[in-house]
Order: sequence, then structure tokens, then C-alpha cells
Amino acid sequence: MEILGNEQHKIIHGDALEALKTLPNNSVDLIFADPPYNIGKNFNGHVEKWKTEEAYLGWCYEWLDLCIQKLKPNGSFYVMTATQFMPYFDIYLRNKLTILSRLIWSYDSSGVQAKKYYGSMYEPILFCVKDKNNYTFNTEDILVEAKTGAKRKLIDYRKAVPTVYSSEKVPGNVWEFTRVRYRMDEYENHPTQKPISLLERIIRASSNKGDLVMDPFSGTFTTCFVAKELGRNSIGIELQDEYIKIGLRRLKLAKEFKGEKLQKEIRTFETNMLSNTDTLKLFEEKNGKYIHSKH
Repeated sequence: MEILGNEQHKIIHGDALEALKTLPNNSVDLIFADPPYNIGKNFNGHVEKWKTEEAYLGWCYEWLDLCIQKLKPNGSFYVMTATQFMPYFDIYLRNKLTILSRLIWSYDSSGVQAKKYYGSMYEPILFCVKDKNNYTFNTEDILVEAKTGAKRKLIDYRKAVPTVYSSEKVPGNVWEFTRVRYRMDEYENHPTQKPISLLERIIRASSNKGDLVMDPFSGTFTTCFVAKELGRNSIGIELQDEYIKIGLRRLKLAKEFKGEKLQKEIRTFETNMLSNTDTLKLFEEKNGKYIHSKH
């Protein structure tokens, strides 16, 4: 296990269970956990599939318990998993924390999801706290348009002075955010990358500037990246070298790793633009290497 980064933004290169055990209890303000779903995804050559569902759930219960230990008394815990396993998570956690919301991250797909049953077009998220009477929730930072009242200019006649209904509200528990697509600027080479917009809402709502945000399965390090952008501190845990490279680059914590220069992978459609090297050049932007044309 190796600790990289700095005091504000740490990357722990190692197994999540072992890394979690090294952290002090009651030290983290917000945890976002997006573990492997046990559905056979290929993570850079490693297919995440446990021998039995019981084995997978046993592993999950272990890291869930560790996360609860690390969470501050007024901390918040957002946790994801596949739809078929979320009922087990829900029952397990409701006896240890207060589940305030059962969220749905909904998205569309251009491809065919299924032909003989209804395809999966959402992922569930539990929003949990240790103390239902003492936790961070920054309402003003996550308001969205109240479409009916805002667009139709409805009047609330129940008030002493009739007033137009509020045009803003706290989001409901169904969140519509586009999945990260190959041609999007934020795309990284990872099969289950979560969008910046999703993490922005969670981190704005459930933490304050200077708070510590942790992601025990960091992947593309979107959680840590957003935490840094919003003035929070972060801890990201990740096992695989390829994803550690992404984290170090996105958080600007290093320019190389194990002797390899860190730069954003050039995608196929970008490579095709390099047919005339006299008119095209690579230049560094905020999160890596992009292609720029003189034309």
C-alpha cells in the first residue's frame, strides 16, 4: 500500500479494505462509495465477478462497516450498487444508519438494453447519515427549477398576499444526469465512470468547504476531482495502476508515475484528426492532452 498526493488530497494505492483500516475512526465528513457491482465488468483486464452472491455481499458488508466507522458523527454516506443487490444494502444499513433518501440516477441510452424484458436505465443510491438530527445539507447550493410553478406562473392564493409559487426547489429523489460518453471532455478510459454533475450535487449538498470527502473505490477519481474543485479535501482509494495514473493527473498531484509521463489518452476520433501533423498539435489543458487544429 502506498500513499500519494499531499495533505489536502491523498491517494491511497492499495486494497480498499486494507486502506480503510488505516484511517482514523470518526474522521470523514462525506463518503461516496461506488463499488464493483458483481456483474462482470472488465476493469482494465480484471473482471469483477465473485464466485457467489453470498461472497460478494460478505465483502460488501465488511467495507460498509469500515466506512461507517470512519464517518464522523454528523457525517453523510452515499452508496451505490447494482439494482439486484441494493435491497441487501438497504436492509443491512437501515440497522446501522438512518437512510434519509433512496435515490435513482436515471439516464437514457442510445443502444438497445433488452429485447425480452425491460432494460435497466437507472442506478440506485442510498443517502444515509449517522445522526438524523445533525448532518450537513446545503439546500441553497443544490436548488433546481420548479418547472410547474416557474413556467406556468401559478399563484398560491392560500397566502394572505397571493404570490407566485417558488421557481426553485430541492431536487426530488429521481436525478437525471447523462452518462459519461466517449466524446465528452470529462471521459476517461473506465467502464463505470460517474458524471461530474452527479458528484457536484452530492458534494455541494452534504459537505462544506474544508471538509474531508472520501471515495473508497475511486476509479477515475471524479469524487476527488470535484471535491478539489469545490474547495474540499479528499481521500481516494484505488487498487489498479492505470486508474491511479488518472487520479494523479486529474488532481494535478504528479506529472509522472513509476517513470511514465502522465497524459490524457488520445481517443480514436482525435487520432484521426492527426492526418496532417503540420496543421495539428497537441496541447495541455486542465485535465490532460487534447487535440487542437490551426484551421
